[in-house]
Amino acid sequence: MLAYPNLFSPIKVGGVVFRNRILASPTGHTDIRADKTLGMNAILYYERKAKGGAAAVSVGECQVDLERGGRGGPMLDMADFRSTASLQKIADRVARHGAIPSAEINHAGRYGAAGLGPSAGDVDGRRTGAMTEREILETIDAYAKAAESAKMRGFGMVTVHGGHGWLPQQFFSPFTNSRDDEWGGSAANRARFAVAVCDAIHSRCGADFPVEFRISATEFDLGYGVDGGVEYAKFLDGHADIIHVSVAVHGTLSDDGWLATSPGMFSAEGALVEYAAWIKKSVAKSRVATVGSLTNPAQMEEIIASGQADFVAIARGLLADPDLPNKARAGRADDIRVCLRCMSCWSNLMSGGMFCAINPETSREAEVMAALPPAKKKRVLIAGGGIAGMQAAVTSAENGHDVVLCEKSGELGGVIRCERAVPFKSRVDRYIKQQERKIRALGVDVRLGTRVTPPLAETLRPDVIIAAIGSAPVRPPVKGLEECGALSAQEAFRNPERTGAKTVIIGAGLAGCELAIYLTSLGREVAVVELGGGINAEGMRTHGLVLGRELRLRGLRVHFGTRAVSAERGRLVCESDGCETSFDADTVVYAAGQSPLYDEAMSLSALAPSFHMIGDCNGVRNIGEAVKTAFTIAGDIGRYE
Repeated sequence: MLAYPNLFSPIKVGGVVFRNRILASPTGHTDIRADKTLGMNAILYYERKAKGGAAAVSVGECQVDLERGGRGGPMLDMADFRSTASLQKIADRVARHGAIPSAEINHAGRYGAAGLGPSAGDVDGRRTGAMTEREILETIDAYAKAAESAKMRGFGMVTVHGGHGWLPQQFFSPFTNSRDDEWGGSAANRARFAVAVCDAIHSRCGADFPVEFRISATEFDLGYGVDGGVEYAKFLDGHADIIHVSVAVHGTLSDDGWLATSPGMFSAEGALVEYAAWIKKSVAKSRVATVGSLTNPAQMEEIIASGQADFVAIARGLLADPDLPNKARAGRADDIRVCLRCMSCWSNLMSGGMFCAINPETSREAEVMAALPPAKKKRVLIAGGGIAGMQAAVTSAENGHDVVLCEKSGELGGVIRCERAVPFKSRVDRYIKQQERKIRALGVDVRLGTRVTPPLAETLRPDVIIAAIGSAPVRPPVKGLEECGALSAQEAFRNPERTGAKTVIIGAGLAGCELAIYLTSLGREVAVVELGGGINAEGMRTHGLVLGRELRLRGLRVHFGTRAVSAERGRLVCESDGCETSFDADTVVYAAGQSPLYDEAMSLSALAPSFHMIGDCNGVRNIGEAVKTAFTIAGDIGRYE
């Protein structure tokens, strides 16, 4: 008996049978060459999702018109088999594992290379033009040709990106469409472009070739609301086989804009399901897919069983664990590596990579497949049981090494365990507990309350020592901090009852901002002072944007350009623009960063033939950096000696 019978019930759409109701939502990849072909890392990235059990796997942002509407993705050129060879490889590899390969076809419209949309306007500091009637018809045909090209390359369906502010939505939105011909004015006219694209694809590819059409159910502050999104879906009903419901508009970072498409850690699970449910009630012929922070199989089962949607689409959740569908089907939901919603993937994407903070194999599939087995079993001693040390223990043990993991405190997890009671960090605590279970199951010798010392190393005689002993809080040079009983951010997270009604936090890094949000939720009145001019996102740019949004929504003010000078009983004295200012403070908390324990780590270097430093003791970074370095260094043991 399946634990989630509705989620794993097959369904036929057009001429295609989906093995379950889980779709791998479209995501792009950075392994793309100058000729717009995808490299092997991208090919294996999509294949891995098919291996994990998703019913369909979509390749993100394939261009239908590179010259007019391109934004850098692979081109689906009907005549050029060389340029589409990589897409054909993806389709073949995905299909061989039983999943339906889908190509997301996209035209950026006014955001594209030529800057042409339904109407003229100003975008990103440049003037954009309006499409002529001929250009509109040519573009509709380009969508159909791209879909036919995808079908010829072995794709079983296409996903038309008609949301997030791309061209079809530009036509439907009254904000971007001010035409007075048959392509503008009334809602029916504004929806004409999207309907024509669906019909043109079916005309070329056949009625059995499914067209999934992604829409934004609302533009929030920029254009139409939910009523407009429902209207959009009604026009597409019966023309699109699957209506994939997202929200928002490309090009805006407003509170309810672009950030809503990928809900952060402060949003509820399945934050966008209600939009799909409204649309599901309003259409009669098309199937409906929902998307947005879906990781819990029980919730997905309820979504399908209750008729809120016919499919659940997952993007980040399958980066964190591509085996989510297989694990859920097997009744192993507790083993699913749940997405932290830390936005590490987005931040990495902006820097040129598609990497996950807690899954070191994502976008490194080629390396994992090519890895040689360890040449010789080694005895590995790991000092420190935080994020990096735990991953090093898991990887070392999985590779057959004899592993001893020592942690000076009474529990594994490291400094971040101080946040275990923070509701929006619950996924981090879940991840740590999963890693701990895995370590125990792999037979790692875990020694809590134990420091790695020369006598211990002499007794254990390790071949390899990995130092992962972390960092210590930095106390800023502010007069009176110790005398007034100031707390570190870690102490405040661990013991929030020690913070007073009015708390001032020194430092607007990730820890300071997250602590401010947490304490506010507990009823504290919080102020944050920061010497710099903005939130220090510490390499997590997108999470920094999420934090900024949450601070604004909660009415929390960060006082930038403000230097803490002295702490006294009841207040923190600061300086801003050369003037003294003070804040009432029952409690002062410092969140001024962490100092790597370099010296303590390096003192272990001579205790084994091979020595490595990982995690914060080798430079304070973030969870993703700790995990990937630990995974790589532990994976090297026994292979290159």
